[in-house]
Amino acid sequence: MNSARTFRAPGRVNLIGEHTDYNLGFVLPIALDLATYIETRSASDNRLHVHSAAKGEDRSWPLESIADAKPAHCWSDYVLGVARELVRAGVEIEPLHLDIRSDVPEGSGLSSSAALEVSSALALLQGRHFSRVEIATLCRRAETDFVKMPCGIMDQFVAVFGHEHAAIRIDCRSLDYRTVELPGNVEIVAVNSMVKHELGASAYRTRVEECGIAVDCIKAFNPQVRSLRDATPEMIEKTPMPRVVTRRARHIVSENLRVELFVSAAEKKNLVRMGELFNESHRSMQHDYEITCDEVDFLVDAAVGISGCFGARMTGGGFGGCTVNLVHPDFVQHFAETISARYRERFGIQPAIIRCIPSEGASEVEQDKRPSFSEKNSTLLHYKGK
Repeated sequence: MNSARTFRAPGRVNLIGEHTDYNLGFVLPIALDLATYIETRSASDNRLHVHSAAKGEDRSWPLESIADAKPAHCWSDYVLGVARELVRAGVEIEPLHLDIRSDVPEGSGLSSSAALEVSSALALLQGRHFSRVEIATLCRRAETDFVKMPCGIMDQFVAVFGHEHAAIRIDCRSLDYRTVELPGNVEIVAVNSMVKHELGASAYRTRVEECGIAVDCIKAFNPQVRSLRDATPEMIEKTPMPRVVTRRARHIVSENLRVELFVSAAEKKNLVRMGELFNESHRSMQHDYEITCDEVDFLVDAAVGISGCFGARMTGGGFGGCTVNLVHPDFVQHFAETISARYRERFGIQPAIIRCIPSEGASEVEQDKRPSFSEKNSTLLHYKGK
């Protein structure tokens, strides 16, 4: 066994394509330079030990119990779920101490959970060969089968396949992907509302169920439809189904189209069209999918009126978390100061402003390049206003 090693996996911002991944559609995320880091050391007691610096908590499990482990409904389930999936895939887990540190904000919609899952997989594999697709799909199984969150593949996939200076356009059915270079004269700025409403987890599951109902309704008249990925706007409007289910399906079908239109606009460096698609996406999430909240809607409404902002939308699962904004580089500071002041005035909350830099996917980190967490977060711009 080698001496201490460090592994990292990034958070992500999804530029467009929200809730389309579990409907086997298209998404366009970027991996962030905010990441979860896990330092590993050998253990001598045939156990897996986990320490979370953020939680100030420790967990430990006998290696022989991991294959049959049950969730404890806390943060450590993401690590234990990955360990269980690796064991079931035939990987022998070594006795280890895992020391977890992260600068991906929890509950922000920047996928701290997938960053923890993927960094855990690399830490537990200790350099043993596992294909990148296998890592992404295994980590997703840990979340769907162990944590019991019915998510799609996007978060884990981009945590593995992230690319510097580019977004990743993912086909969530085939898992084909390609990089999409973003225009150089725009910055991606996330605004963390600093709120996460409890409705989120239960409503997420409800949306998954509603999409399944829509597929069943459409399939009765169009047998070739296997998921909402296969549906068309005409099918949505002509198929008899509950009104709320029609709205959910309309968001998914229109959002898949917006991903393709956004990719085309990005390749043409058409910032105005990119911004329009951001705005359309948010209104669809607000009115058809109903996953936004007052704080996030306010941030979007405020952003689109600020000079230098081309467009804004919610990103992530919903009911709080972050908005993602397209901002001209010369206006980033003005944007941050203005939206912070308006949000503080309305809600009494200081938002976190995050400059999002497209970065590489998960990897091992050389020990001399392991970040100092007291000095990191240079991408976090906390504007206090004047």
